[in-house]
Amino acid sequence: MKKNNNLGINTICAHVGEVKDEQFKGAISPIYMSTSYAFDDVDVMRYPRYLNTPNQEALVKKIAALEKTEDALIFGSGMAAVSTTILAFLKHGDHIILQQTLYGGTYNFVLEEFKKFGIEYSFTKNLSIESFQKEIKPNTKVLYIETPSNPLLTITDMKAVADLAKTNGIVTMIDNTFASPINQTPTDFGIDIMIHSATKYMGGHSDILAGAVAASKKHIETIWKTAINLGGSLSDFTVWMLERSLKTMNLRVKRQSKNALKMATYLDKNVSVAKVYYPGLKSHPNHKLAKKQMKGFGGMLSFELKEEIDVMEFQRKLQLIKPSMSLAGVESTMLNPAVASHALLGAEERENQGIKDGLIRFSVGIEETKDLIADIEQALVNCK
Repeated sequence: MKKNNNLGINTICAHVGEVKDEQFKGAISPIYMSTSYAFDDVDVMRYPRYLNTPNQEALVKKIAALEKTEDALIFGSGMAAVSTTILAFLKHGDHIILQQTLYGGTYNFVLEEFKKFGIEYSFTKNLSIESFQKEIKPNTKVLYIETPSNPLLTITDMKAVADLAKTNGIVTMIDNTFASPINQTPTDFGIDIMIHSATKYMGGHSDILAGAVAASKKHIETIWKTAINLGGSLSDFTVWMLERSLKTMNLRVKRQSKNALKMATYLDKNVSVAKVYYPGLKSHPNHKLAKKQMKGFGGMLSFELKEEIDVMEFQRKLQLIKPSMSLAGVESTMLNPAVASHALLGAEERENQGIKDGLIRFSVGIEETKDLIADIEQALVNCK
């Protein structure tokens, strides 16, 4: 087989990172469910918490190939990946800079846990490179971004951030969940470490809880040393399911991205909609930047209905689109960040970030857009 960097994206999704069935020659990877392996006279001492079972070792090759990195690790959840990676690079007295708009779970992790470890942190005032630069201190070790961000789909200039960090000897991390490696590969712009909630687009079927990190071998070694102590390992059955899901990721994400652009365009023209947040729209303030650093604009968008429309009643009237937690499944879902994904931020911080109580986050699936539009139309009529 060709080297991974010469393979097409669908070929990587379908073939890289397989466990070969040497005994029965099956077409798919066998599952090694054992939690106990021999320790004497073996090349590798395997243990699930060490993230080196046969299925674990194989799957990370696929993730690394997709993110164009040397190595990767998988975890039991997206937050396990986020927390382990951040803590691997910070110790008492160190400082981290995080962008203003972030996933609520990450924001809460910083506020609730960092003071216990004596870790200092700063949030940028906005997404300009000057705002990042102003927060740099002599003890700054990590610069953490999320683009597109959850839930407002803000866009951060990855190259500018990476250049600033390298000039100051700072490690860069990105939550690449919303874009997925299909729509953007941050390593192309100099970002050091890519983090994913693999529950989302990598899993893609709303039946997997997992996280992933991709980076250089050196950085992965650093993360691994913390990971084996924190214990956020992934069961091999879930590893197998994730490998299965990744085989179709390119097909799913491209369809979802195409659908999201159509739905954003429709909502942008709908008289019942006050505002649409989607980087694929030319009206988005960072559309040109998104076009420059993304291959596609993704399957996520957010929108606000006119104030006279009851947001919760609108979602209750939906018949096809599911009002549901999480995102990125093949089925379309909606939720209110204020009461779900970003509830932990509190009202004041949500207002500071621009997350209104009436904001709806829309994870667009693979359905025909005419059916999604029809569902929204009937819900708007019946919620009044």
